[in-house]
Amino acid sequence: MKNNILVNKSVLLTGGTGSFGRYFVKYIIDNKIKVKKLIIFSRDELKQFEMNSLYSTRKYKFMRYFLGDVRDSERISFACRGVDIVLHAAALKQVPAAEYNPFEYVSTNIIGAQNLISACLKNSTIKNVITLSTDKAVSAINLYGATKLCSDKIFIAANNIIGNRDIKFSIVRYGNVFGSRGSIVDYLIKNKNSKTVSVTDVNMTRFNITLDEAVKFVILACNNNFGGEIFVPKIPSYRILDLIKSINPKAKIQTVGIRPGEKLHEEMISINDSSYTRDAGKYYIILPSIIFNNRDKIFKRINLKKVKKDFIYSSETNPHFLSVNEIKKIFNLFF
Repeated sequence: MKNNILVNKSVLLTGGTGSFGRYFVKYIIDNKIKVKKLIIFSRDELKQFEMNSLYSTRKYKFMRYFLGDVRDSERISFACRGVDIVLHAAALKQVPAAEYNPFEYVSTNIIGAQNLISACLKNSTIKNVITLSTDKAVSAINLYGATKLCSDKIFIAANNIIGNRDIKFSIVRYGNVFGSRGSIVDYLIKNKNSKTVSVTDVNMTRFNITLDEAVKFVILACNNNFGGEIFVPKIPSYRILDLIKSINPKAKIQTVGIRPGEKLHEEMISINDSSYTRDAGKYYIILPSIIFNNRDKIFKRINLKKVKKDFIYSSETNPHFLSVNEIKKIFNLFF
């Protein structure tokens, strides 16, 4: 990627020991992107130890490991010192767990988001903040999606309180990451030799993105954002039955019913967002609906085609569905 904004910058990655964080570090190293410093911020000391064993600070001089929780405002503020760019990937994500432990998700996904924003505004070196969102924040019906929707709103509104600061807050929203921990792909891989596979509903569809695509898209957003917008990639969907056929084709399917807070299909752009959505070719941009200082500048500079008034970007009506063979190719590429 030419003119990469990360070059010679100090980058803070919250939730850095998660699936995205681990691949992000791998991508930086494999592509020899010369960051000044890459700070892995997370609360799990074992995962940091394991990650440091793989990407040691001795071998990779730019690597840093910072133990902390986004719930701790003082700790996250301290971690932001001297940082240029913040990538916010820290979140609690499991949908069923959120329904039974709601305030834990509120504390991390909402209060943690506000703590990070406050920390970024206190540290004058930070110029760019990208937070990772999810399709479950659109027309949210579960607690996890609701907390991420709140987080999105907080990050967009942060652009209204920056004053004269040269800082921007933007969002990247995408669907299921292929093979990430706790995903349906992760479950099928662990049970690929089982005679029976349990699914919630055979008609289910999901958006799909690989970790490689997710990392590249976040960097793209970081290179092109103005502040206040939501970046949405154009990615394929898959049918749950095709996913099963690609990984464990001989398995019998046992339908167990929709779990608490689960959707049959996902959306990344709702009909209510359509009037603010622009088509940027390989991705969509949802412009901010609220008025803040640089919103008009954003609208003028992003001279892109508007989508139709009743546009919806849904995993069910997506024009691009992965075939069984295409899913197999993705599986063989990464596993």
